Amino acid sequence: MSEAIAPARPAQTGAALLEIRDLQAWYGESHVLHGVDVDVHPGEVVTLLGRNGAGKTSTLRAIMGLVGRRTGSIRYAGVETIGQRSDLIARAGIGYCPEERGIFASLNVTENLLLPPVVLPGGLDLDTIYTLFPNLKERASSQGTKLSGGEQQMLAIARILRTGAKLLLLDEPTEGLAPVIVQQIGRMIREIKARGFTVLLVEQNFRFAQTVADRHYVMEHGRVVDMVRNDELTASLGRLHEYLGV
Repeated sequence: MSEAIAPARPAQTGAALLEIRDLQAWYGESHVLHGVDVDVHPGEVVTLLGRNGAGKTSTLRAIMGLVGRRTGSIRYAGVETIGQRSDLIARAGIGYCPEERGIFASLNVTENLLLPPVVLPGGLDLDTIYTLFPNLKERASSQGTKLSGGEQQMLAIARILRTGAKLLLLDEPTEGLAPVIVQQIGRMIREIKARGFTVLLVEQNFRFAQTVADRHYVMEHGRVVDMVRNDELTASLGRLHEYLGV
């Protein structure tokens, strides 16, 4: 990417907003997570990096209670959620944007934005969302089927911001998008971080991840094998290359 990027702020100190310890997860008989440990502090953007099949998406789905079975501990805002239903987890303030985006094709942009319920105060109103996403304002009356892949991704993320969710789980938001749209997604993530939102991001594109994140967790075979602060990347490129092939 050619866009000049300001360095990310250092990781926050104090209590974690999301604290995961020894997270194990299964799909049926398939054991997919093997003791994941992750902390995400308020106002951070944190990435999960790793090759295909490393367990990144499964970690997001386990946080939301969307796996067959999970054990360990997932504490959000100090509250244990490991035994809660996925709808209660969402209402606690965690918004999940899956890779497939989940746009309602028969609804227009504004209808898609207004459909999810507001779960907590502090969400963004439509005017603010359209200021953040001018592409969506231009397409406000367009049906979901007529949006480009980048516009659908922006709509999927914007829809969460309206609900009042404080923690956003974003799964591969740049997958399959043109470089100019990837830059727009990066600017959007930095803007919502500046507004106080917290983001846990699954990303294959390491070069994109380093433009938005404070810290990076590296996953292999369903577990976290390393953590690198964004300001330590230059010194860590050797081992990241071994993990990721970047």
